[in-house]
Amino acid sequence: MQVTVNRNDVIFPPDPKRIIARFFYLSDERGMDVIGRVMNMSENEIDIFIKRVLRDFSKRHRNISQVFENHFEKVRHLFDKLKIDVDSLSLHRKLLIGSYFTHEFSIESAAFFNPSIVEHPDQTELERGNKRVVLSFRATGEGHISSLVFRCGILDQNNYLTLEPAGQLLDQASSSLKYVYNKDFFIERLKETLEFNHVITPESVLDKLNSEFTYGELKYYIVDLKKKSKYTKAQKLVLDQILWLALSHYEIEFSLDTALSERVIFPVSKSEKNGIEDARFVRFTDDNGEVTYYATYTAYDGMVILPKLIETQSFYKFKSSAIHGEITSNKGMALFPRKINGKYAMLCRIDGVNNYIAFSDNINIWRTAKLLQEPKYPWEFMQIGNSGSPLETKEGWLVITHAVGAMREYVLGATLLDLDNPEKVIGRLKTPLIIPNEKEREGYVPNVIYSCGAIIHNNHVVIPYAMSDYASTYATINLKELIAELCKSSNQMELF
Repeated sequence: MQVTVNRNDVIFPPDPKRIIARFFYLSDERGMDVIGRVMNMSENEIDIFIKRVLRDFSKRHRNISQVFENHFEKVRHLFDKLKIDVDSLSLHRKLLIGSYFTHEFSIESAAFFNPSIVEHPDQTELERGNKRVVLSFRATGEGHISSLVFRCGILDQNNYLTLEPAGQLLDQASSSLKYVYNKDFFIERLKETLEFNHVITPESVLDKLNSEFTYGELKYYIVDLKKKSKYTKAQKLVLDQILWLALSHYEIEFSLDTALSERVIFPVSKSEKNGIEDARFVRFTDDNGEVTYYATYTAYDGMVILPKLIETQSFYKFKSSAIHGEITSNKGMALFPRKINGKYAMLCRIDGVNNYIAFSDNINIWRTAKLLQEPKYPWEFMQIGNSGSPLETKEGWLVITHAVGAMREYVLGATLLDLDNPEKVIGRLKTPLIIPNEKEREGYVPNVIYSCGAIIHNNHVVIPYAMSDYASTYATINLKELIAELCKSSNQMELF
């Protein structure tokens, strides 16, 4: 293959010092025991101890006292059981109680991997030939819980990437469940996702709700329904599952005084409590010229995966929603950066083995898909899939792919799709584009390189990728060489 891969010596390793303060809760019984012990302390003891806690942790977290207050509010219900008047408590006593229901979580202590890269919304104050970029990473900590984090950097004229120093005072966004549900679409999604087994029908549950409703309205209605109706245990489980699905839609917003690297999208809903995995970001330009950054990702609750879509225009405010439809039961969806023939387009792998392409009028609803590629060469006999959204070139849509071969070795490949009709494959590499080298083979999952999105800059393809699910790096490839090799493979395909 006449394509030169220029690996860079820059490594993005996991950093155990990057921590967030999470709510810590074991049980009502344990919680009441702790509250009782704090209530037995004098105000003088409270003042001395909370000052020590604040002194030790205020430099490790942004506004830790507010975190303590928030976590105190989460256990407010225990004071009713203890018959304690919350309003009579001093601020310091409330903060100290909140601190006992808080613990630190190192978001990337285990791994920092599966990156994607897009053009930054702000391209001002740059030297000629430079581009400011946003990289997203899957950060994994204790319990293999994954979150979504970002880095800001600049690609120079020679495609050397310099990242801004990562901030240490991480910020979890304030979440808001303002999503408005359409009843008909929500019922469809319920039927696609949940097993009702004639225990109860979603129509009967949602019958008295308006044609559009919020999560708060749904929750209030279901809680009231469970109190007033004599449902069986199986029926109540279905009601809980309906709330689980509704909770997967939310909006979050970060403080304006946070750096991009300090914004952490940690699992918010129950559908993603075990992880936000493999976000594939794309800079999407609508027909009217408006730019929105979308990312498809996989929400995981420990048992069930749920394909989801996150969108933002500023990287301060994000909206997360579920992806509906018959073909959305698997991982690895990647949106095209614009509509094609008036429709949204997406690459997907609905059977876990082959590459498919799908089109839709609605970015959240995907009904049908067409087979695009099957494993063809030995290095991809196990499975093939995309490694991020297609890149538009004048010769066609360039797709960086991943493939799995012998010994479960993950490699990267490349495919070229027709620009006007991307259902047509016009070029495909016969050999891998990037194979794990000796330095990249060792890690949490050996023999794996994986990417969630590349970018074209200064006539080169810049591909950030993970090394054995532990750390990340990037490589650059001459675009002209790669396209020439893909077109060469196209000519050879025509000969045979």
